Formats: sequence, C-alpha cells, structure tokens
Amino acid sequence: MTAPQNAAPQNTAPSNAAPTDGVLDERYGRTRTHRTRDRVLLIGGAIAFAIVLVAWVVWAGLDGQKPQIEVTDTGHRLMNENRAVEVTWTLSVPPGNETACAVQAFNEDFTVVGWKIIEVPASDRHLRSLTETVRVAQEANTGLIYGCWLT
Repeated sequence: MTAPQNAAPQNTAPSNAAPTDGVLDERYGRTRTHRTRDRVLLIGGAIAFAIVLVAWVVWAGLDGQKPQIEVTDTGHRLMNENRAVEVTWTLSVPPGNETACAVQAFNEDFTVVGWKIIEVPASDRHLRSLTETVRVAQEANTGLIYGCWLT
C-alpha cells in the first residue's frame, strides 16, 4: 500500500518547544542568587531602619527635661480713658528661673496698639500672679499676655 496523495508531509524537524522552568526563572530574575540578593537587601534595610529608630529614641530620651512654662490670662482693665491697659496673668515656672513675658494691648479691630516686655525675677514660688500696665498709641479695648520664656 502506498501513502495517500493528499496526506500532509510529516515534519521531522524539532518543533519550537516551550522553554523549561529554569530558563523562565532565569529570564525573569527568579533564580536562587536573585532570591538571596533580595533577602540580603531586605534584611539590610530592616537593620538600617532599626538603627535609625533606636538612635532617634535614645536622642529624644536623653534630650533632658527643660523647665515647663505656662502662662494664663486672668483679666484686663482699661485705664486713663483707654490710653493704658492693665493686664493680669498667672505664670507657672519652676522656682529659681528668671523669665521674660510679652504683654500686648489691642484695639477693637484686634490690631496691636501697645506692647511691653516684662523681666520677671526668679522666685521660690512655682505659681505667681502678675499685673503690668501697658501704655498704648491708640484707644485700646483689651490686653493679653503674648507669651513668656526663660532668660
């Protein structure tokens, strides 16, 4: 018997076979050396982060305690036909610390019309009530403490 005339010729050449898993892994960077390198980089990054975190905690913890200053407005009084304002406030500062405070006077538009820096001597008391008169350039309607700091 002879082969039919219409039959397709047989392809005896090797076909393009799919690459093996090893070739694909190498092509896309999934080899053992890449995994080891990635793991080393990840561990190195984690160690660097831990070092920075520990250094920051030590730096912040050893910064030391600075004396805490608290200041609270307690009142104001208009004087001399609104040409001066008497401001009263409480100052809380650890005993033995000299401080300075800024006192402001405002007009009805909340514009600063008077300003005065007060030097407060050291005291053996933690909490003190202070009063200061601020002269103004224009008619004032209120006075406030701006802030205090150690000197």
